[in-house]
Amino acid sequence: MTFAKSYNTPRSLFISALTSLLLLFCSTSQAQNNTMVIGTKIAPPFVMQNADGELTGISIDLWKKMAKDMGLQYRFEKRDLAGLITGLQDGSLDASIAALTITPKREKVIDFSHPYYTTGLAIATTSAQTGLWATIRRLFSSEFLYAISGLAALLLLVGLLLWLAERKKNAEQFGGTPAQGLGASFWWAAVTMTTVGYGDKAPVTLLGRIIGLIWMFAAIILISSFTAAIATSLTVNQLSTKVHGLDDLQHVRVMAVKHSSASEFLTHESIRFKPTDNLNEAMQALVNNKTDAVVYDAPLMQYLGNTAFKGQVQVLPDILRREDYGVALPAGSKLRERLNLELLQTIGQDDWQDVLKHYLGE
Repeated sequence: MTFAKSYNTPRSLFISALTSLLLLFCSTSQAQNNTMVIGTKIAPPFVMQNADGELTGISIDLWKKMAKDMGLQYRFEKRDLAGLITGLQDGSLDASIAALTITPKREKVIDFSHPYYTTGLAIATTSAQTGLWATIRRLFSSEFLYAISGLAALLLLVGLLLWLAERKKNAEQFGGTPAQGLGASFWWAAVTMTTVGYGDKAPVTLLGRIIGLIWMFAAIILISSFTAAIATSLTVNQLSTKVHGLDDLQHVRVMAVKHSSASEFLTHESIRFKPTDNLNEAMQALVNNKTDAVVYDAPLMQYLGNTAFKGQVQVLPDILRREDYGVALPAGSKLRERLNLELLQTIGQDDWQDVLKHYLGE
């Protein structure tokens, strides 16, 4: 008995230790299996990554708050936009959260939570040029030169008619060589149109005075039109870009992030565009004059327009189509109802408005 006891004690200790290891392994495996894999992608200000590699942003803060209240274990995994959807289909992701738009096409293959942020598609283009150098450049723009050339041609035409009527009977004022006579009549037409009226040149023939009378009244209207044309060439056409809205996209170079709701919208509208991998690349192409417009979610472009590309791009105020951001889940997810309840409670709190103000400003 004594031998048996001394023999079985080490054996019992071994079995006990082995059992403990198995239980520890099983519990660790179970904990790992209960850890959700949450797909995301960098999309400031909804998803950003600081110098320490930590993810922050509107969407990240929202998920962290909901997961804490729901007691969920999770880890983030960065994917591209298409991967956020396919990961839910193949089971490698348990949820996806970013600036992820709820669309009918995506709803066919996955599920979405209630929207937590509503925005829309917009157009980004280059910023207006201002300052002294920009004004000087506009003085030599094609629009300004066309307006001045047209005015000069009209003055020359009126001057020619007056010169033909006056050159024989009023040689003192409009005589001399053809160049001298045309020069004098051109001067008279310009002085008459601007209502300066120096009186140094005046027609004396009946035909010349009829031409002068007609020109006086016509000049009142024409000078207004040319003034408006010149003012437009100096301000509106140059201060603003050639992209003012959706209709202009048919005639300019357009870029959009591939697989995004913006690319789906442009395809539906039969607008040709160049696909790009990410928004930063598209905005950089805009700044480098490699494209004329970028179509994407308004707040994301506004954020970059106020940070990385400040003063270089502008986001037009018109919203092309409403966009709702939601948490993406696998089709038929049992977590959906519970998540929706937590989501509605979270975005209904004052803290949520503080989060939005922190990242988006007032």
